[in-house]
Amino acid sequence: MTTDKTATAPDGYVQPELDVRALTEVLDGEYAEIRDLVRTNLVTYASVLEEADGLGTDAYRERVRELVVEMAATGQTGMGFPKRYGGGGDVGASIAAFETLAFGDLSVLVKVGVQFGLFGGAILHLGTERHHDAYLPDLITGKLMGCFAMTETGHGSNVQALGTVARYDVAAQEFVITTEGDQARKDYIGNAARHGELAVVFAQLEVGGKSEGVHAFVVPIRVGGEAAPGVRIEDDGRKMGLNGVDNGRLRFDGVRVPREALLNRFADVTPEGLYESTIDSPDRRFFTMLGTLVQGRVSVGGAGVNAAKVALAVATKYALRRRQFAAGSQEEEEQLLLDYGLHQRRLLPLVARTYALHFAQDVVRTQLHDVFSGVEDDPQARRRLEARAAGTKALGTWHATRTVQECREACGGAGYLAVNRFAALKADSDIFTTFEGDNHVLLQLVAKGLLTDYASEFEDLDQLGMVRYVTNLAVETVIEKTSAHKLLERVRDLLPGGDEWDQEAGLLDSEYQLAMVRYREEHMLAGVARRLKAGIDRKRDAGAVFSEVQDHVIAVAHAHVERLVLEAFVEKTRTLPEGGNKVALGLLCDLFALSTIEADRAWFMEHGRLTVQRSKAITREVNDLCRKVRPLAGGLVDAWGIPSAMLRAPDLVG
Repeated sequence: MTTDKTATAPDGYVQPELDVRALTEVLDGEYAEIRDLVRTNLVTYASVLEEADGLGTDAYRERVRELVVEMAATGQTGMGFPKRYGGGGDVGASIAAFETLAFGDLSVLVKVGVQFGLFGGAILHLGTERHHDAYLPDLITGKLMGCFAMTETGHGSNVQALGTVARYDVAAQEFVITTEGDQARKDYIGNAARHGELAVVFAQLEVGGKSEGVHAFVVPIRVGGEAAPGVRIEDDGRKMGLNGVDNGRLRFDGVRVPREALLNRFADVTPEGLYESTIDSPDRRFFTMLGTLVQGRVSVGGAGVNAAKVALAVATKYALRRRQFAAGSQEEEEQLLLDYGLHQRRLLPLVARTYALHFAQDVVRTQLHDVFSGVEDDPQARRRLEARAAGTKALGTWHATRTVQECREACGGAGYLAVNRFAALKADSDIFTTFEGDNHVLLQLVAKGLLTDYASEFEDLDQLGMVRYVTNLAVETVIEKTSAHKLLERVRDLLPGGDEWDQEAGLLDSEYQLAMVRYREEHMLAGVARRLKAGIDRKRDAGAVFSEVQDHVIAVAHAHVERLVLEAFVEKTRTLPEGGNKVALGLLCDLFALSTIEADRAWFMEHGRLTVQRSKAITREVNDLCRKVRPLAGGLVDAWGIPSAMLRAPDLVG
């Protein structure tokens, strides 16, 4: 299938011919087969989109559970588990399946994420063979439903300070799990209120009166459909969205589990009560255990990008049908929405950013697959993965929230009708910015990696440790260690104009675009390091110093991730064969890069990288790129391969 025949404009610009099917193949990549399986399942169970509006909460939860079990039977949800237990043995495929599932009902998506990603992932990655043999076969089929009980009412992001305690009783060879006060109750736990039989419970381990930090335990929470002895279960009730997921609260009143219930891949307790671990540092042990969250963050980031695709597909198709106002006094027919410059400005940079984030997601998914499958076994590679996953998740989910809102507004009153999906998309995807890690907290993790160069001390450093680490280095050393590019020398080599490179380089030169975002990142990084060092040199409290520069820290991390996203897009575009699709993606890449620079033009002008004239030229170029992308817009959103049944907006898309 092709669209948009070649056309030549008066200025010599030749409009590319888009091959939509070939572009879909580029986007689906090596996981086209698993993505098509998910698309087939989405169409088969498309009725859930309507049922979500009509069913009561209990019935909707049951319907979602049924669909999860039925999808599990097709193999799509078990791709990340070992083949010997009935899985697919491919971590990357499991992420691709989850991303694609985000085209559909997001309660189904999140139920799948809780069951197979969080609960199943914890058993797989934190447990050993005895846990795998006992739980994985039934878990993979959905016969055994479980929870991931980490978050507490009083502690969400600060997992190291959890209040639930697991004390080892050496006489009985059992752990006693206890909720120490209201702040220690497990909260917002998916699968807890109705369907979960087991929970992976994160608790402070105490052995012989000594605390060994947070560890994970397999704890039965239901027996025969009723709460297990000592377990109290409450329903969180209706939420802003995702009401097909049964979130609940758990309390443990002296619940006893056998010694073997400890997920003991990284640490164990002998029958005699001796604590053993192959990882000496408690902090490093804790962060190694938390590595199970990386897969969840990669999954949610990709799901956010695909939720944005659904919103953009609906809004773009509507803008290609809906007419409003005549363009001139002599014209009888009103003009299409997407022919208006402002409407192009509202939607098309978001399309470009969605493509950019898609290719950035490809990179982090590949890194995850390589680390988790043992292809990449370097501890630094795992730290880089953790930071990149955190940053991509933050930008991807913020993008989803912004895009859904803009697309809803772009569809006017029709976009407010529940039948047209925006209500569900908005309500269900909003929490993506919070779960699997609050986005601002995640960006602090990104910044920690930048400031410490993912050093061997990475896991041991809390925020104050990071401050002290950075201030013990010369600022130049921080920059030298963390800069991926010797920026100014590289700029002089690649672009004309010497120190006037930003005045001379072509705006559509990808090396200019990359140099701009690299300069921003490295300048910000140097600034943070200097501010931290100056504060400590004045003998100020490290915590107060960090708090004062926190906004700067977040800005550095955001700039860093945007640089990674642009690099991924540029690299992908360069690898494509010559032709219309390469030209089209080049337009989108330019649009993403220049709209990113334009959005932060104040910073670039404050720091001497943009003149007023150059800034205005970038705005003109962004407008021109929007005009060039506009004839391709329909094909670009079609290439995402969203099943038409998932758009569920008959009045908008036709």
